[in-house]
Amino acid sequence: MTALNGSNALIIGGSSGIGLAIAAGFRQAGARVAIAGRRQDKVEAAVQQLNAAIGVDAPPVSGFTADVTDLEAIKRLGRSFAERLGPLDSLVTCQGTTMLQPAGEFSEGDYDHLMDTNLKSVFFACTHLAAPMLERGRGTVITIASLAAHRGWPNAAVYAMTKHGVLGLTRTLAVEWAPLGVRINSISPGVFLTELNRKRMSSERTARLRDRTPLGRFGETSELVGAAVFLASDASSYVTGADLVVDGGYLASGI
Repeated sequence: MTALNGSNALIIGGSSGIGLAIAAGFRQAGARVAIAGRRQDKVEAAVQQLNAAIGVDAPPVSGFTADVTDLEAIKRLGRSFAERLGPLDSLVTCQGTTMLQPAGEFSEGDYDHLMDTNLKSVFFACTHLAAPMLERGRGTVITIASLAAHRGWPNAAVYAMTKHGVLGLTRTLAVEWAPLGVRINSISPGVFLTELNRKRMSSERTARLRDRTPLGRFGETSELVGAAVFLASDASSYVTGADLVVDGGYLASGI
């Protein structure tokens, strides 16, 4: 039931970190995979890495360069995907960025950058790229939320706002799209040290987060793959509007 054989998947932000791990997992589950990212060099390197990881019998991974904070770029991405792979069955929106500083130090430019990358681009990627799914009456969308969508997150006010927004968007679209045959769910990762956050967290913050996690360690990106494959597959056919937390017990801890 968790096989994705014959399906077409697009992972935005699939050139690194969580998105790259999900792209590899989808390919292993049998999907034809494409990734999209802003930097052509990173996209090309990721495509080469993904294609080298699985034998020649697997469909090759495609790569697209797109700045999805631009609505026209999203529309071009949708057309290019359809021309190269055909109808889209599963969309994963992994694009995102973060910034850690006291709330009063965020400039208007900082605010706009985070909002455009983490929320605006997710909204328009969902509404435009899922449109053909809605016309066909089937498909899945997975958004990436965060622990910051569930708790107050000091020194990350704008980031937390965007991730609360992702949860609200996911739940609203789930209700709106369920009668049309398209499911949308989110994943809230715990602490996974990736290119996005590794250099932004102080050693003190890193130690505090690790100590708060009941499993006593941070996650590996490969440990998010099962959740994503589940949500994209028929195994979750009655699941929509849900947020699947993969955090080593962090949110469950009351201490």
